[in-house]
Amino acid sequence: MANPLLAGGATQGKDVEFTSGGDNVKAYFARPAEGGEVPGVVVIHENKGLTPYLREVADGLASSGYLAVAPDLLSREGGTESISDVPPVLSEIPRERHTQDALAAIDYLKEQGATKIGIIGFCFGGAVTWRVAVASPDLAAAVPFYGSNPPLEGVSDIKAAVFAAYGALDERVNAGIDAMQTALEAAGTTQNHKVYAEAAHAFHNHSNPDRYNAEASKDAWEDALAWFDKYLK
Repeated sequence: MANPLLAGGATQGKDVEFTSGGDNVKAYFARPAEGGEVPGVVVIHENKGLTPYLREVADGLASSGYLAVAPDLLSREGGTESISDVPPVLSEIPRERHTQDALAAIDYLKEQGATKIGIIGFCFGGAVTWRVAVASPDLAAAVPFYGSNPPLEGVSDIKAAVFAAYGALDERVNAGIDAMQTALEAAGTTQNHKVYAEAAHAFHNHSNPDRYNAEASKDAWEDALAWFDKYLK
């Protein structure tokens, strides 16, 4: 199917590498074709790795006027395409390494001239997004999609403006919403969240017909872009 995330702006995309902890990390990088100084967004993949869907997320951001870099958090294992069953391999990697690689992606966007930097992630990547928001003072905005909470004692360290997207049918992740809201409010974090009706976990993934909810996905994507436009542009 055509990429429903494209906004109409011409884009350029390519595979790149950057270093993290002395290792090379593979990534997909997309940017507006017209160039110029624009904000950047790190894109963190689901537990299936750097799939075509995540590349399309990066392209969608580029078509809306952002630099976007999507790191493959399985680069040291040979990359997503070399692994037949990705989720158990990802789960064996220390969470700190995922955070480190996302922080290196932020540095990569700085090197590309990003004026401000945000982060977005989905499922597994939503959880990584929360943790990176805790760890990085360089983020101006963060948008975790149905991501499990980070350790709540670190929430007060979040400097980014956070918008969290949830699916109404996602009982496992939604069980943590109240605790996260309490922690964010206590910390005085600029934040909002929305629970999308009739949407399950992974509802944004248009390549997954068992989970995709076209209406919720469209609404959530528009909300995410509006958040980035407000806090990055």
